[in-house]
Amino acid sequence: MARISRKKPDLANSRGVNRRTLLVGGGAAAGLLLAWGVWPRNYRPNLNAGSGETVVNAFLKIDRSGQIIVIVPQTETGQGVTTVLPQILADELGADWRTIAVQSAPISPLYANTLLAHEWLASDWTRLMGDAGDWVIGQYATRNALMLTGGGTSVPMFRDAYREAGAAARVLLCKAAAARWGIAWESCDIQDGLLTDGAERRLKIGEVAGDAAKFDLPDILPFRQGQDGRLSGQDLPRLDTPSKIDGSHNFTADIRLPDMVYASIRQGPIGDAILAGLDERSASGVTGFLRLVRRERWVAAVASNWWAANKALDLADPVFTLHGKPVSSEGIDDALEAAFSGSAGRRLYAQGDLLPVFEGATILASEYQVDAGLHLAIEPMGATARVTDDGAEVWMATQAPGLARAAIADALGLSEGAVTLYPLHAGGSFGRRMDWDAGVQAALLAREMGRPVQLLWSRLEDVIQDRPSAPAHARMAAKLGRNGAIEGWLAKVAVPCAMSQTWARIADGALPHEAMAGAADKATRLAVAGMAPPYAIPNWAIDHYPTDVGLPLGFTRGNAHMHSAFFTESFVDELAHLAGMEAMSFRIQMLGGNPRLAHCLSTAAAMGGWQGGIAASGQGIAAHMMDGAYGAVLVEAAMSGDRLNVNRIIAAVDVGDQVNPDIARQQIEGGLIYGLAYAMGASVPYQRGMPRRAILGRMNLPRLGDIGEVTVELIRSTADPAGVSDLAAPLVAPAIANALFTWTGQRLRSLPLLGTT
Repeated sequence: MARISRKKPDLANSRGVNRRTLLVGGGAAAGLLLAWGVWPRNYRPNLNAGSGETVVNAFLKIDRSGQIIVIVPQTETGQGVTTVLPQILADELGADWRTIAVQSAPISPLYANTLLAHEWLASDWTRLMGDAGDWVIGQYATRNALMLTGGGTSVPMFRDAYREAGAAARVLLCKAAAARWGIAWESCDIQDGLLTDGAERRLKIGEVAGDAAKFDLPDILPFRQGQDGRLSGQDLPRLDTPSKIDGSHNFTADIRLPDMVYASIRQGPIGDAILAGLDERSASGVTGFLRLVRRERWVAAVASNWWAANKALDLADPVFTLHGKPVSSEGIDDALEAAFSGSAGRRLYAQGDLLPVFEGATILASEYQVDAGLHLAIEPMGATARVTDDGAEVWMATQAPGLARAAIADALGLSEGAVTLYPLHAGGSFGRRMDWDAGVQAALLAREMGRPVQLLWSRLEDVIQDRPSAPAHARMAAKLGRNGAIEGWLAKVAVPCAMSQTWARIADGALPHEAMAGAADKATRLAVAGMAPPYAIPNWAIDHYPTDVGLPLGFTRGNAHMHSAFFTESFVDELAHLAGMEAMSFRIQMLGGNPRLAHCLSTAAAMGGWQGGIAASGQGIAAHMMDGAYGAVLVEAAMSGDRLNVNRIIAAVDVGDQVNPDIARQQIEGGLIYGLAYAMGASVPYQRGMPRRAILGRMNLPRLGDIGEVTVELIRSTADPAGVSDLAAPLVAPAIANALFTWTGQRLRSLPLLGTT
């Protein structure tokens, strides 16, 4: 039987699917496809049913009392996915929203996120294969149960599945009710959570749930028609809000197990660090201290409470030996600049012919740079584990539960089936929970101690061991025509690929420094996603120059779009100024083929009272699109001494027909503030392998007093709903930079805008 290994993919070529396995000769490829074609592909739900519960399908259980239990495979990190996905199903089912409950999904191929897998793993060779390449990635993701949360893919990926699950349940319930009433099932419906024959008869859903499972589905599922009584499109209350308000919602630090102890950890400076020594005698003097547990690359203190464990580590003062050059801000900048003259650069996007346009012409050239952006989630990394002779149990928030379970099993020498992973909600993530380090560490500690262990990283450890967004340098060049239109556009971007590094760590088990080295010379579209201009430019090209900056990088909100939008929209503003044109009109003239983005831009400008970007107005605009979502932002910003004040942020977005508009607005608002933090701070300087600061209050992050009015306009659309979690964040920094140009007359080309000293 042909298989593709999850453990050792060919990162150089495929980032997870072995190119040689698939493409060494047409016969080999055809043989593999045939072998996969005959490999059984029927998966059954692996849900546990409690007393009185009926498993209807992989996304739904119904209790005898009438409670509708919706199964959600995506990690709730605050984005509202545990409300939006159940709302899709409940709408199609006809359920009463007050009866909806949510349960996290177990690991199963039925919940694989093939959409994010395709975005992550697609490469030149899979594109050459066309539909077959898409199929191969889909099969790889499904058969390896790649349950992934991120990139705003939850609704685009699972919307149809939840609609079908709701429709299937409605049909089966109607058949069960119709059998009791002796009528045709087509005459039945579910309204406000009650089965009805359209006349006087009513039944509660729970009364026939057990019988419903005995019936068969029709070949074509009938979906609900009309808008009366529909839940989709309503601002329904979030299902997770009450428990988060009353404190009953369990995060990692809330888990309590019998005989449990607590642990803190130190993992050394950034890079290839090996534990060299520590003062165990000093640590033993802390009241409540139990033991120091040492591994090659980390040491953890275990105690009866977390404070004691962390204090013991402070006194133990562990020393690490760092192999290789320590990371520093100067070294990062030098590596990025050196990449432009290296041999690994590659043209990834091109349209038209730039050479005759640029040859002998006067062009505008500018350089931009972006520092690495930290995640800084409210909840640091952590996990709780219990290891017995029968196996292991781990409680943790993870955006990749299948890969996390595999890593934990490998570390303990167990089969994956012997590891039970309980997925928790995260207190923020922004992509940080894609890595599973804390789960593995907690499991090893629990085995060492012979009792349950709750591991929580300190804030200092969370900052030191963060896997931030990629630092990047860009060299931008353009040629303007006589009418002010851009005739040629060239972007050269030096940036390491954070997503390639993340995949190497979470899917291959590569150490951070190994993942950096493995991606150092490989140009990839993942690193420059969003750099293709949304404007009608006849001749343009995007070049990527990969490099190793010595700083491990990771999955983040917006990923490469964070630096791409800053480079593109700041440079467009410079070109508008050079052309002597008003910045919005300059953009609009090039958006004739992109009406949705043009509509967002004109709406934001109208709502914000756009003054044309005149001097001292403090107004700036930016527009961007990603993955079927379109948005524009207008900001009003000013400097008060050395402090940035953002008085207004107006965002107009077209993200399709959203299931819960209020949650969509929440996500856009959250993205705007995240983008503001990215523009103002969320970065640290590095020196001798360590960040120079790790306290949130010293990172120049925005505070309530720095933020004025925030307005979000959802543009009505009949398009399929797009992901909203990532769209707004990349727009804020360029809009502020463009606003400050009108305020100060100086063009800020670096992020954070006020530096990181």
